[in-house]
This record gives sequence, structure tokens and C-alpha cells, in this order.
Amino acid sequence: MLSKHRIAHFSLYLILLGSVAVLPAFGGSAIVGSVAGSMNATVGGQTLFPNTTLFSGDSLQVKDGVAVVALGSTSRMVFGHDTVASFLRDSNEVTVLLSQGSVSVFHNADGTPVRMKIGTVSVEPISGFKTLGEVALLNGTVLVTAKEGALRVDEGNGQVVNVAKGKTIAVTPPTKAPQGTATAGRCCGGSNVWSIVATAAGGIAAVLAGVAISRAGDAKTNAADAASAAAAADSTAAAAASAAAAAASAAAAADSAAINAANCAADTYAQEISPTMPPPYPCTI
Repeated sequence: MLSKHRIAHFSLYLILLGSVAVLPAFGGSAIVGSVAGSMNATVGGQTLFPNTTLFSGDSLQVKDGVAVVALGSTSRMVFGHDTVASFLRDSNEVTVLLSQGSVSVFHNADGTPVRMKIGTVSVEPISGFKTLGEVALLNGTVLVTAKEGALRVDEGNGQVVNVAKGKTIAVTPPTKAPQGTATAGRCCGGSNVWSIVATAAGGIAAVLAGVAISRAGDAKTNAADAASAAAAADSTAAAAASAAAAAASAAAAADSAAINAANCAADTYAQEISPTMPPPYPCTI
């Protein structure tokens, strides 16, 4: 039979073993990054605040605003307005699943590898380059622009395209294309593509658009407040004018009554002095 001392040691061993087994389950999801700034954005339905930590599996939604996410100390991602995205993190890279909207990536050459996926299309900065790129989903078409460095685009049909600095391609995912039709990327030479790209939110443009939207909202609110105040002022002025008119009318009536009273008194006095003389003043009794 085991001694109490051995039973205690054995129980402690079981507790420690259980704690070690439970640790991975409670260790939490892998960290994706932190929020550098946001406006009208939520994660999991909760308002997104600066310095919020984002984890693998989190879902981001940006309405009329913008969200800036820091990946480590050197890379940034900017999510434009009307954007829905979720995050996955493994030991090798951060993956952003873009459902709608746009994202811009500022990726350092030695930063955490980042991949953006839109359906079957995959976009990633080419390693070894400092990259500034934009990915936007517009009417079922994926627009990819490289402003600095280069981006590698896997179109999901076995074709891989490298997008060099200053170039743009538009890719239609295979699931959106008719059967038997190739979906090769159309490179950036034509003005039509640039006119499409001009409608997509970019990195700096997304930030400026968010600020402009905020200021427009503030201006709209201020205008509404001013209109309400003006209406209240008009109402107050109208009431004051009505009160003033009533006061003036009352004053005129008082003056008329005073004059009539004075006339009656004068007539009475005149009648006492000269009873045969007609009353000299109009008097209403």
C-alpha cells in the first residue's frame, strides 16, 4: 500500500502532467499583429481601438473608415472602406483572406511573410524586396498594383505572374470565369485598366478617404446642429416678435385708455365750469 507521502507526490505529478497537456489549449491563438489606428472598424462585431492585438481567426470589418494593422515593427497593412477580411497565422506567414474591399501592404524586405488571398487568387510580396502594393476586389475582379518592389500573383489556374513596380494586373478568379475560358492576367498597359484601378482604394488614399469621410460626417453633423440652432433661433425670434407685438398692442391700448380717461376728466371739469358749453374733448364712457 502506498504511503501518504508517495500518494501526494503521485497526485502532484498527475496535476503537473495535466497542466502541461492543457497549456496548448489555453495558450491562445497565434498573434497576427496590432492595430496602429482605425476609424469605423470592428473585429468580431466589437469596436476596434488602437493597440488592439489581432489573433489568427479574427474577422475585420471596415465601414466608412480605415484600419491600419502593424505586422511586427516594420510592416503595415491598410484596409480601406467597405472591407471585410479575416486573418490566419502559422509558423511561416500571415494570410489575409479578403472577402470584399481593398488592402494595401507596406512590407519590409525582412518582415514577416504576408499573403493575401481572394478566392483562389493569391498575392504575396516577392522576398528580398521592400514592397508597397495594393489589392482590391471590384465587381468580381482582383486588381493588383505594385508601387514599390514586386508582387507575385498566383491566379489559381496554374499561372503565376510577377507584377513589377509601377504595373497593375486585373485577374478574374477561375470560379467567376465561363468554363473553358482562360483567365490570364491583363497587364497594365491600357488606359482602361488604369481607369478601373482609379476606382479602387489605395494605401494612402484609403487613409485620406477615411479622414475625409470623417470630416464630411463631422461637417454634416455640424450643419445639422447649425440648422437646428437656426430653427430654434428662428422660433425664439418669432416668439419674441409675437411677444413684442403683443406688448406694443397692449401699450397702445393703454395709451388709448389713458388718453380717453384724460379726455373724460377734462370734459367733466369743463362741464363743471361751463355747464352750457359742449364737451371740448372726445370721451368714451
